[in-house]
Amino acid sequence: MGVRALAAQALAPTLAGERSLSSTLPPAQKACRSEDVGLLQELVQGTARHAIYYRTLIKPLLERATKDHTVEALLLLGAHQLLGMRIPDHAALAETVEAARQLGMDKLTGFINGVLRNLQRREAELVHAAKLMTHAHPAWLLRALEKDWPAQMDNIIAANNSPASTTLRVHRGRQTREAALAHLVDDGLPVVATHFSPDGLRLTEPVPIHSLPGLASGDLSVQDEAAQLAACFLAPAAGERVLDACAAPGGKTAHLLEIQPALHSLIALDNDPQRLVRVEENLARAGFATDHPTSGVNIRVACAEAADLDSWWDGEKFDAILLDAPCSATGVIRRHPDIKLLRRSTDIAQTVAIQAELLQRLWLTLKPGGRLLYATCSLLKAENEDQIIGFLARTPDAQCIPLQLPGGDMPGQWRPQGRQLLPEPDGYDGFYFAMLMKVPQR
Repeated sequence: MGVRALAAQALAPTLAGERSLSSTLPPAQKACRSEDVGLLQELVQGTARHAIYYRTLIKPLLERATKDHTVEALLLLGAHQLLGMRIPDHAALAETVEAARQLGMDKLTGFINGVLRNLQRREAELVHAAKLMTHAHPAWLLRALEKDWPAQMDNIIAANNSPASTTLRVHRGRQTREAALAHLVDDGLPVVATHFSPDGLRLTEPVPIHSLPGLASGDLSVQDEAAQLAACFLAPAAGERVLDACAAPGGKTAHLLEIQPALHSLIALDNDPQRLVRVEENLARAGFATDHPTSGVNIRVACAEAADLDSWWDGEKFDAILLDAPCSATGVIRRHPDIKLLRRSTDIAQTVAIQAELLQRLWLTLKPGGRLLYATCSLLKAENEDQIIGFLARTPDAQCIPLQLPGGDMPGQWRPQGRQLLPEPDGYDGFYFAMLMKVPQR
């Protein structure tokens, strides 16, 4: 099956609002010829990134809305090839029609060809009519961004609609960042040091990720600079007992151990057993296999609801907790453009309630004098500073303390209740952090 047919199969469940690309794209990548994986990625991610805009362009060309999401996927893929990728018209049309045949839609090839030819002929007219939709964001999210970040809204939208660069984390227990950078540059790779994370390297041009030296061995890991800051902010000390709540897929868990291999113990929790497999794999790759611990740290990976303390907590309190809380993920849309298609405004109240419960319950497991780092990859104040304001108001022994990095340089916008990072086109993703200390009671 060709790359466009595979792309349509990956896109259709997302357009239907049923499944994320993180679950539909990997099978397509496995079925794809190795030389076409990059094209598949751009077809799927690029179409999803601008799907709301492409839907607006195509709507006038349809007598009625199509209920077949695979047909819709083919039409949007065709639009992205014509308008986004600027693939030659004849190739974009012919290959998309051929994809329809491969998917058993011979009777619809004339329809698909006709719609895309109409789009091609009427491009200027349709683009002009749809100019207010070039933001390619759902209306509810635009309203939320305008409310929370009116001055920064245009920059946020531009960042969301741009492909994200790849950032790597250097395993500091195995090599210095400077040495890793020198090796990659010697290999001819376009890479620079990140500005804020002391362990980060950013690729300035796209390269095949799996070909990077050091990934398979765990000397390097793929992780955005903002996500790397979580372990840097928490800064675990030797002998501490640490909890990584909502730990999957385990990048931050491994980073905590790389920063401080002399912890007393670390518990990594998640409620998804399949995602916990990724945690185990990432820990093993970094040299922290839980079945044969070699670092001396007592590492435990547990499948449990973090708020259900009776199901996993032994009663011994933690020195430090990382709570990377469930959220709308509106800060990582450029990496996961299907968020714009799958997330609903009604989801926010649900995540806010889950976050509040996690904060309340996990606070019980923290030692007096201990610290809890609250983190989200959200841009919405309801999930971030408003959440922390509410928690501080109802928790007398909680205090928000300033965040610090070893180098002293700090990204993002300081708020009294934490620090908000907005997505940067050539930098980090959108993230929020707040450090809470448990004040000892007299």
